Amino acid sequence: MSWLTIRRGEAPLIVSVPHTGTAIPERFESSLVSVWRARKDTDWWIDRLYDFAEGLDATVVHTAISRTVIDVNRDPSGASLYPGQATTGLCPTTTFDGEPLYRDNVPNAAEIGERRQDYFVPYHEALAAEIARLRARHDHVVLYDCHSIRSVIPRLFEGTLPEMNIGTNGGQSCEPALSDAIASLAAASSFSHVVNGRFKGGWITRQYGKPGEGVHAVQMELACRSYMLEPVGPVGEDNWPAAYEAAYAEPMRGLLQRMLSACLQFAEARNTVRAKP
Repeated sequence: MSWLTIRRGEAPLIVSVPHTGTAIPERFESSLVSVWRARKDTDWWIDRLYDFAEGLDATVVHTAISRTVIDVNRDPSGASLYPGQATTGLCPTTTFDGEPLYRDNVPNAAEIGERRQDYFVPYHEALAAEIARLRARHDHVVLYDCHSIRSVIPRLFEGTLPEMNIGTNGGQSCEPALSDAIASLAAASSFSHVVNGRFKGGWITRQYGKPGEGVHAVQMELACRSYMLEPVGPVGEDNWPAAYEAAYAEPMRGLLQRMLSACLQFAEARNTVRAKP
């Protein structure tokens, strides 16, 4: 599975990168309005922003498949994670702005089932396996789910999104001490933040965050302006995505490094490390 990358570390930290993929298998392209539109809602450059995670000996699970093909952070049953609010589904048919993704041949139930089996299931099998591997050695593990989104999307939320959106499924996916540590670092920075605001955590956070079983899950949804020169207003092929500029991204990158270090400290303070069998 060349599209699925797993970097195994030994620290009690797993970094999930589910939405930076831009790969769209050729068999799907002919039905799409455009490949650019299909990639519009990608979490641009998030894999580069967090590439320091390897230096923390974190485990990193990453898919190269575009979320337009299938969104591995949605309920596999197709149920909405945010009932009553606009969102996109397991196999999206519109962009976040409500634009149609397909000219024709919108995925039917059989096609969605195939995509789920081909791409969704392997990603989650990999996450579950890495959680089990690390839990065999550590009493507590942190699963940190990395995301980003444009700062202004009227269809999804009013006004301008805070720069850092910390989601813990309303406090259910981790111990309060973990989210408090992350929020404290955000509060001490120059970036705006909210905990369990518009984005409370997707399927990954909700499925795996079981603090009573030693797995603490947190979703971080960054507004794009926090780490890239995001255009103001509607975006098009001429200005989106904006380029990744390391100097511009560095303040956020440095803060994220401190946050992931805090995640490690949280886990290590609760752990009795067991020798490998």
